[in-house]
Amino acid sequence: MNRRHDIDALRVLAFGLLILYHAAMLYVAGWDFHLKSSHTAEWLQYPMLFLNRWRMELLFLVSGLAVNFMRRRGSLGRLAGKRSLRLLLPLIFGMLVAIPIQPYVQGLSNHLVEPGFGRFLLRYWTGGPWPAGAFTGWQFGFTWNHLWYLPYLWVYTMLLLALLPLLESRHGQRLRTACLTLRGTRLLLLPALPLLLWGSWLMNRYPVTGALWGDWYAHAIYATVFLYGYLLGTDAGIWAELARLRRISLPLALGCFAFYLLGIKTLPEDAALPLVVAVRALHYLYLWSAIVAVLGWGHAYLNRPFRWLPYAREAVYPWYVLHQSLLLLFAWQLMPLGLGPIAEPTLIVLATVGGCAFLHECVIRRVRWLRPLFGLEAAVHTTPVTLPARLVDDLA
Repeated sequence: MNRRHDIDALRVLAFGLLILYHAAMLYVAGWDFHLKSSHTAEWLQYPMLFLNRWRMELLFLVSGLAVNFMRRRGSLGRLAGKRSLRLLLPLIFGMLVAIPIQPYVQGLSNHLVEPGFGRFLLRYWTGGPWPAGAFTGWQFGFTWNHLWYLPYLWVYTMLLLALLPLLESRHGQRLRTACLTLRGTRLLLLPALPLLLWGSWLMNRYPVTGALWGDWYAHAIYATVFLYGYLLGTDAGIWAELARLRRISLPLALGCFAFYLLGIKTLPEDAALPLVVAVRALHYLYLWSAIVAVLGWGHAYLNRPFRWLPYAREAVYPWYVLHQSLLLLFAWQLMPLGLGPIAEPTLIVLATVGGCAFLHECVIRRVRWLRPLFGLEAAVHTTPVTLPARLVDDLA
């Protein structure tokens, strides 16, 4: 089967956007992050909200799609083992080696950790304890910070694999057929309804934590779109419909976001229940219509073998593991210099991108034993693979 270049490209672009998103977290006023610049701005909340409401859901949907594709190439046991190795090995390595610089600089900025990275690292590896509020995750003694995506994805993958006999049964196939035959308005509206249900039931009870256990609202949303990705698969009919709807889904998403933003900015705390439900419905309709728009436009314009794509496809996982640690390290070094609101973020982003590029190209991809620790296959390829290949399953 031919490679789905649009899915590869969307995954690369989504994780590239993640670097800019996390860099902006240093500067958006009113939003908590590991470090904050003195040059914060409230207007950044609007573009951040625009992305925040669907960016991770898109990644989980693409991850579910990848499981659908990989299912055709082996047994459930082999797939479970391969995915566990691909997700958990970089998670463990990342928590022990790549992540610690993040709580260290956060602890220093909070004046709750003493200088000396070597001493900090030994204490971190042994689980602390730490002063209250020293860094994100201090109460656990260690943290996975931005790598939370990996354990969540592993859990959803294992649950899906356990359910596959049911999903591949006669009744399960009827369910998938019903999903794949959605067209027009039904495709734009119906998948948003379960998301609205989860939001109405769980969002206020279980705020998002990233701690895995007890994060029930996040699990309900992410696992649902992960299942959507599996059901979506690579069916030609549904993807043609997504591409056809792109000129409808995009203005629908923009309109929903505009009215949603108006609602959350103007709705009083004692607003009537119908108004609260309407704003909440706009949230989840925006989430789904934005994903439909991204998939549709991507399928229409990105499903081609770009020359940069094979290299970028390999680079995504190492860059994902590295980027936030490098971002916070460079921010910690550059923010005290008083560089100003333009030079400072520009240099931080350039340094982060340069650091990721250097470590991936000059170290990670060239050292055989390092490659699996960053989610890559152990084999070192010195020339591009030009034969038709499998759908990306490095991190998705």
